[in-house]
Amino acid sequence: MTTEIYLDGNATSSILPAALAAALDVLEQRFGNPSSTHATGLRARATLDAVRQRARRLLGVGDGKLMFNSGATEGIQTAVLSALLALRERRERGEAIGALLLYGATEHKAVPESLAHWNRVLGLHLELRALPVDGSGRHDLSALRVLAPQAGLVCTMAANNETGVISDLAGIEAVLADCAAGALWLVDCVQALGKLDLHLASTRIDYAPFSGHKLYAPKGVGMLYVRAGAPYTALMMGGGQEDGLRSGTENMAGIAALGAVLAALEDGATFRSHAELAGFRKRLADSLRGALPGVVFNNDFACSLPTTLNFSVPGVPSATLMDVFDAAGVRVSSGSACSAKKAAPSYVLEAMQLPRWRSAGAIRMSFGALVDEATIAAACARIARCGEALRASCLIPSQQAPLPHDGVVQLGVEGACSWLVLDAASRSCVIIDPLPEACERIEQFVRCQQYAVRAVLSTVAEGARARLVAALGAYSAGIGPTDALGWPRQAGEGVMLDDGGRRACLTLGQQTVARLEQGTGQAAYLLGRAVEGRLPAQQLRFAFVSQLAAADGTGQAAAAALAGVIEADTLLCPTRASDTQFCSSPRALAQPRDPVGEELQVHAAALDTFLRSHPGTVLIDVREPYEYAAAGAPAAGDPAAGDSANASGPGGHPARSVPLSRLSAHLSEWLHGTPVPLLFFCRSGNRSVKAAQCLRRLGYSQAWHLSGGLALAPLARAA
Repeated sequence: MTTEIYLDGNATSSILPAALAAALDVLEQRFGNPSSTHATGLRARATLDAVRQRARRLLGVGDGKLMFNSGATEGIQTAVLSALLALRERRERGEAIGALLLYGATEHKAVPESLAHWNRVLGLHLELRALPVDGSGRHDLSALRVLAPQAGLVCTMAANNETGVISDLAGIEAVLADCAAGALWLVDCVQALGKLDLHLASTRIDYAPFSGHKLYAPKGVGMLYVRAGAPYTALMMGGGQEDGLRSGTENMAGIAALGAVLAALEDGATFRSHAELAGFRKRLADSLRGALPGVVFNNDFACSLPTTLNFSVPGVPSATLMDVFDAAGVRVSSGSACSAKKAAPSYVLEAMQLPRWRSAGAIRMSFGALVDEATIAAACARIARCGEALRASCLIPSQQAPLPHDGVVQLGVEGACSWLVLDAASRSCVIIDPLPEACERIEQFVRCQQYAVRAVLSTVAEGARARLVAALGAYSAGIGPTDALGWPRQAGEGVMLDDGGRRACLTLGQQTVARLEQGTGQAAYLLGRAVEGRLPAQQLRFAFVSQLAAADGTGQAAAAALAGVIEADTLLCPTRASDTQFCSSPRALAQPRDPVGEELQVHAAALDTFLRSHPGTVLIDVREPYEYAAAGAPAAGDPAAGDSANASGPGGHPARSVPLSRLSAHLSEWLHGTPVPLLFFCRSGNRSVKAAQCLRRLGYSQAWHLSGGLALAPLARAA
């Protein structure tokens, strides 16, 4: 097993050993309720008071309030509720409160969501307005000068969770000090704890939430600072704990653990210095520059936390980078952990007005102040291995001789896809429907493979085709003049279809690509093996179309247009389709199936039971070849072709490698062969479920996927 290197510290951290010991001591020995007046309760109270006093010293609270709670989200909710109730009371007294609730455009989503919620619940109906940031991610102070007089509450953050960019709090405070309206000020200090010097009482910050699990304390414990004199309303009412500020019996184990972390901060000997952390960041950045040509850093190191790097690589999606890093055992993030499940560009980088390829392809690499030299050295070595793996798969520029790729490859981009038809023997290819977002990746692939491009085709007239042809240069020189959809004018009327019509065609090794016009400015492309000048339906394995469904959503458009030419199980490969329906067939469209999650799932704990009850099951690994290479254990056979019968699967069971990008090329084999149970798996289950759903929709009933993927699967077969 590859040892895990955890570089996602901004999402959460491990627990400091001293913090774990403190929590266990409370759970085992000091388990009293701090509200009890007997000796056991008094010992718990002493622990609680000691941690609070330490926190007050470290944060420079002065006369302000400091309460323990469950974490940053509760702290933000409490602060927003307190501020908005105060604004409502002022308005009811006839005082001016402004019309805006102002928040930084790069704030954690907990802030604007809380503002919207309490603004609605309290009936204030103020306008929520995002405060712009500049290209470095820092708040636009000139915009703040204009907006602050209209704001009742201003919300900013001390340091950004995605980029590590440190806010100019002194500059913000100066602007607010000049604002006669006197807006209340909330500063999210979650990423600042232990990384920035904080003397809260010497500022005009009204509210500052903190979360323990970002700095080696457990999840479920945090703090909220409230400036002396700032309006406050308790979110939690009940027994009057925390001096009535936050009712509910205190999480004593969490508080004790947090106290141990604060003690380590106070002694100054446990955590790495700022200079050491900056040195580690530089080494990681240098490794990324060496491994990933063209890498661009999205945060200015001069004004960022030394523990955070945010970067993008031209032509390489964040999902690909996530997969290759995870395969190498390097845990990174594609953005905020709270929103990582959402396949969308980073709103933080979009607010910085960075190009879309950077905001959509960003990776965050972050580490904690306990990181050591050995971890950084190992991470740098694995970053280099990731670069080598991406080079071998032609995803980044490479000087090494490429492994030949063959067959049909699908490149998906946000619910749409481009198709590559590759022939290794003739070292040539045809590209169908190049999406603008995929053009750079396709160009890099062709140049790396040194394939001659026979045609760049579109099913409907769009602009990306011409741009790609121009970028390919010499590799597309043999295409010659074309029509508006990219079909070479030199292609002849060379092949007969089953409808009796003769169609223009291209020969690609032993495969034939024929064009079927579908009205003005539209065409479908058929791929199969011609026999004596004919391309019969039973030899047609693929039909590339613009979309499957008609405008009314009936789903019959593609099949109806190809009636009499293709057979019921010919694969319809659309450019635009839902995320889980990237292939279909006339039979599947006529008899729609909607497989749901539970009937497709095999849980890791039940894997051996499933295999015993389904003899002959073939395990199919849908991860890509570069993931094997990054893991240091490439699949047996031809990793470039991505088809191996000797890979090792979950629990040590033998498996076959069929990358998801090449799944379409194998569907005919399964649909036309003897049915056998197929169990798909990947890293997390997100890709394998798409494969199982595709097979089920095509009528193959014996397809399942491993829920949770290799992340939850047993590492080796039980003895």
